[in-house]
Amino acid sequence: MVSVLARPPSERAAAADRFPSGRYVLCADTSCIRAFVMHFEGGALAIANMTHPLNEDIHEPQVRLIGDDGEQLGIMSSEEAFAIAQERELDLVMISPAAKPPVCKIMDYGKYRFEQAKREKEAKKNQHVIEVKEIRMSPSIGDNDFLVKLRNGQKFLAEGDRLKVTVRFRGREMAHTDLGKQLLERFAAECADIAKVDKGAKLEGRLMTEFLSPKAQTPQKKQPKQEKAKETN
Repeated sequence: MVSVLARPPSERAAAADRFPSGRYVLCADTSCIRAFVMHFEGGALAIANMTHPLNEDIHEPQVRLIGDDGEQLGIMSSEEAFAIAQERELDLVMISPAAKPPVCKIMDYGKYRFEQAKREKEAKKNQHVIEVKEIRMSPSIGDNDFLVKLRNGQKFLAEGDRLKVTVRFRGREMAHTDLGKQLLERFAAECADIAKVDKGAKLEGRLMTEFLSPKAQTPQKKQPKQEKAKETN
């Protein structure tokens, strides 16, 4: 079943053409452009929500109107504000419904939504999600294996992720937890140039862990080029 909040008559007809008979419900309340589209897909419910009251859906007795150029146009009825927006062939959008009186702005709402979506997509693209990676070792790890683990951990830190380094004790190894602590301290020391210790070595049950996080990277200074010595005859 799909439920769509009713829009103006022309849009209602378009919605009716899009959805098969008996699979949509048009609500009578058009007090805002709050469009809820509910899909039952495998028992899951998804809701798309747009929350800007728009154009003839605004029924406030008085609104404070801002022009498309940022000009304060004063307080007037919502009908007068909508008429001004129509004259300019733009939309009337309520941007601050909690204000007294509510604040409306004249704008190209379609363009606004497009630019907003574009900004959100760009911000998401540039956002780095910090993950916690984990390196696991045993207290009896050999030097070669330790170096492999170390390189992997340094790679994670260089990519901006936090690092959890874990030493697991088995059987009689619990009698030598000091070896695990020394191992973690060595690991942290080898990463000191690119990472700082968030939480030092701590034993919980048979696991001893420490947490490292990457240092803020500073641009490296370029080395001055050395002039080639001129040959003298």
